[in-house]
Amino acid sequence: MSGLRVLITNTGLDVRAGSELYVRDLAAALLARGHTPIVYSPVLGTVAREIRQATIPVVDDLAAVGTTPDVIHGHHHLETLMALLWFPGVPAISVCHGWLPWPEAPPRFPRVRRHVAVDQTCRDRLVFEHGIPEERVRVLLNFVDLERFAPRGPLPARPRRALVFSNAASDQTHLSAVRAACAAAGLTLDVAGRASGNVVDAPETLLGSYDVVFAKARAALEAMAVGTAVVLCDEVGAGPLVTSAELDRLRGLNFGIRALQAPVTAEHLETELARYDARDATRVSGRIRREAGRDAAVDELVTLYREVIAEQRAQGDESQAEARPAAESLRVVGGLFRAAQGDAYERYVRLVQAESARLGEMIAGGQAEIGRLGEVAARTQGELARRDEALAAARREHDRLVAECAAARAASGRAAEARAATAAELGLVRGELAEAWRELADVRMQLGVLERSTTVRLRNAVLAAPGLGRLVRFLLRLTKRGTARLRAAAPT
Repeated sequence: MSGLRVLITNTGLDVRAGSELYVRDLAAALLARGHTPIVYSPVLGTVAREIRQATIPVVDDLAAVGTTPDVIHGHHHLETLMALLWFPGVPAISVCHGWLPWPEAPPRFPRVRRHVAVDQTCRDRLVFEHGIPEERVRVLLNFVDLERFAPRGPLPARPRRALVFSNAASDQTHLSAVRAACAAAGLTLDVAGRASGNVVDAPETLLGSYDVVFAKARAALEAMAVGTAVVLCDEVGAGPLVTSAELDRLRGLNFGIRALQAPVTAEHLETELARYDARDATRVSGRIRREAGRDAAVDELVTLYREVIAEQRAQGDESQAEARPAAESLRVVGGLFRAAQGDAYERYVRLVQAESARLGEMIAGGQAEIGRLGEVAARTQGELARRDEALAAARREHDRLVAECAAARAASGRAAEARAATAAELGLVRGELAEAWRELADVRMQLGVLERSTTVRLRNAVLAAPGLGRLVRFLLRLTKRGTARLRAAAPT
């Protein structure tokens, strides 16, 4: 045999999650090796389109597959069983990816020659809960596409940016605890995943921008391949910071549920963030890139395909012995489905109760807030009344000042009129004074003329003579007095 026709089944290909991306990466690697992968799922969507864009056939109806595959690579109980019944005589492997989901329960069917567990936890489920013989169980640890998730540059000595990388991350699950821990550690935090509404089409372009990533399982593996420090965390619980000392144990658990045994609290996550070591995170990344690459895992799977094909050929036709196992598988699936329905109903009831309690708290908080706002409103009304009084007083003072200003303007007008009248009178006085100065000048001129006359010079000589001058002055005084008496005695 050269290339193999491999039919890969999955319960859904509509969202980017663990087994969906496993199928996408496996199918691409098989195609690159010269094999012919065909992917079957009853629910198609985003991941199905990505697979088909890689020229890999994708169907939601097995009748569309026009030839018999060489081997079935089964994921999920019902889809694997349908493929086995549709293609009689074709051997299969069944891969278990989870501890809890009921579709991960293995189909116990003769042509399922090997059961593959992606970690030790799933192995225990196969062996100790579903009775699969140990010799038929193979542990093939999860892998990562190293070309897609290329290494980032060196981490800083102290982390600055963190990312929650989980489809389940929301305020109703573990996001609030992560936020509190990052705030305490001084890290900025972003969220990527379906529940947060931030679905990332190409996480390989995003992860390298962060120093710390909170994730589990495949998401944690991809973040480590890029080179970030990883704290294991998801809605089911929290785990440790992945260190080189614990890498083997944690990878053996697929960084999954068995590694997430601590409660998701801010205190626990703060403790793990405090263990951040850039150099050790680089060592972890180096080992992941050496030991967890896709190529080695696909090589093991192809070897396993060839083993089960050879066993099936040696075994011969088992169709007569398959009816009862098929019926038993349907019985198991029916029980699991009913249990899942019961679990779903209980989860629904718990969610309703939790939501009712939350709404009750919100109502109580709202009532308390209404009371507080009422007090604030009362205080505000009192303050507004005081401000209204102050405003009225300010208005009265304003009116008084306006009246004073008007009176001052009127007084200023009267003063201006008085100044104008005074200025006019002053102008008249100045005119009169100028006229008097002109008259004085005329008198002085006339006096000058008189002083130069002969009569005046003779009078002045008489008055200057010692004896005669005194006699003349005496006679003048007598004349003045006599004149004064005559005037006083004269009738009015």
